[in-house]
Amino acid sequence: MTEILVRATDLNFRRPDGFELRLPEFAISAGEAVAVLGPSGSGKSTLLDLVGGVLRPSSGRLEVFGHDAEKLTLRAFDQLRGDNIGLIFQEHNLLPFATVRQNVALGVQFSKVRRQRLSEATLASEITRLLEAMDLNTDGILQRLASSLSVGQRQRVAAARAMLGNPPLIIADEPTSALDEGNQKRFMQLLQDARRASGSALLFVTHDRRLVEDFDRLIELDGGQS
Repeated sequence: MTEILVRATDLNFRRPDGFELRLPEFAISAGEAVAVLGPSGSGKSTLLDLVGGVLRPSSGRLEVFGHDAEKLTLRAFDQLRGDNIGLIFQEHNLLPFATVRQNVALGVQFSKVRRQRLSEATLASEITRLLEAMDLNTDGILQRLASSLSVGQRQRVAAARAMLGNPPLIIADEPTSALDEGNQKRFMQLLQDARRASGSALLFVTHDRRLVEDFDRLIELDGGQS
């Protein structure tokens, strides 16, 4: 039986401004690629924040890696997220004056579980493998400062950081928004190939329908409803 990483039933989230996100059913299975499509303001980022523990449901049930989200303390959810979820942000969120190697290594710095999947002997080789999987030449890039990279290179470094330590789930929030069309397609292909090789599931949010062809399932949000 396929493991369910995230499951929501009658999920509802209400903001003070009146916005409401309603998901009668939602699930992500191990290794599955799920795209969430919708215009700005439809609740895409809200859904990611719920899965990631930044927000809590107003009602309904949300289970994340077998835990009831409502029963987890903030600290416990932080640890659960750090151990099991790799994050790729719309803005890459790299440390500009740290090297590429240092930025990627941050992917396991705060998670003993993810570090245990590696050893000190293999950390360097795994960083190299992931950067090469993202089509980056490690001979010239490992010691470069993140601030010296192009936008496309920074986003690929951020993807490598998210996948370090083989987290079961990768969450990507509009990671191609700053890229041109050609680099968007290239990034998506590299991301899909790399996460498949690692066995990770992918929860990918976008407003661009051109980017959701290579996914197992598509969820469309419109005004907070699926």
